[in-house]
Amino acid sequence: MSLFLGIDTSNYTTSVAVYNSENGEMLQRKQLLPVKQGQLGLRQSDAVFHHTQQLHTLVEDIAKEVDLSGVSALGVSTRPRPVDGSYMPCFTVGENTARIISAVIKKPLLTFSHQEGHIAVALFSAAREDLFEKEFLAFHISGGTTEAVLAKGSTSSFAVKEAAKTLDLNAGQAVDRVGLMLGLKFPCGPQLEQLALNNTEKFKVRPTLKGADCCLSGLENQCKKMLDNGESKEKIAAFCLAFIQATLEKMTEKLFEQFGNLPVIFAGGVMSNSIIRNALTEKFGATFAKPEYSADNAAGIAYLAYKKYTEI
Repeated sequence: MSLFLGIDTSNYTTSVAVYNSENGEMLQRKQLLPVKQGQLGLRQSDAVFHHTQQLHTLVEDIAKEVDLSGVSALGVSTRPRPVDGSYMPCFTVGENTARIISAVIKKPLLTFSHQEGHIAVALFSAAREDLFEKEFLAFHISGGTTEAVLAKGSTSSFAVKEAAKTLDLNAGQAVDRVGLMLGLKFPCGPQLEQLALNNTEKFKVRPTLKGADCCLSGLENQCKKMLDNGESKEKIAAFCLAFIQATLEKMTEKLFEQFGNLPVIFAGGVMSNSIIRNALTEKFGATFAKPEYSADNAAGIAYLAYKKYTEI
């Protein structure tokens, strides 16, 4: 059989995907968790509740187009990162559902981390499957993670080792905090980008790094100062994104000094931003997940299930 089911219940998105290995098609369904206006996120208990309410509807919806009894294997994300001690309660919703489906249809269940899913779907959507057999740098930039890892491919998956990280605020947190400051609705990334695209001013940005690690907490304070000084929302939004862009550029340069000019990929919700994407592609020839796969989704998990199943 050629169908592989993936499930991912991350901190802000419930998602289900089916990958068809015969024709290379990826079918996905996802739904953001509801966050009240003015709030920066959800408590884990609320995230678990909303995933429980949403996941079965997405499975039912995708089952209208695909006979799930015919899948060869299931994949599910069970933790945020592929390291000891990585845990977040919201992933138990997806794991428990996947275990039930696996037991009912009597097909193998393969477990992965959320971060591995992000990296895998970037390789899949950018047609860079060759990196499964090579060494490369992978950035995971989102509301919950700002990290670069050294990834070593192994045909069907990859081992990752932390290479650089944020020392305080995550990039996605900075985007959402600045967005809420400007009256935008969480998650603020797409709206902040639209404001920034209307800005015409240029900035001299000086990112703060310690080695290859970054510090982003000062960005929120700088944006607040700009707002208090009467600067336009468009200018503040553009400055926020320019600061994150400059930070990622410097981190990449530092890692190239350490590891050499390896292939580099960028994944995670913040990397769907066209301004940052275009700049990093031009400067480093970087690989990105397609925008529809940049934010949290189960597509990478479904693809990893296919890759791993071929070795069983």
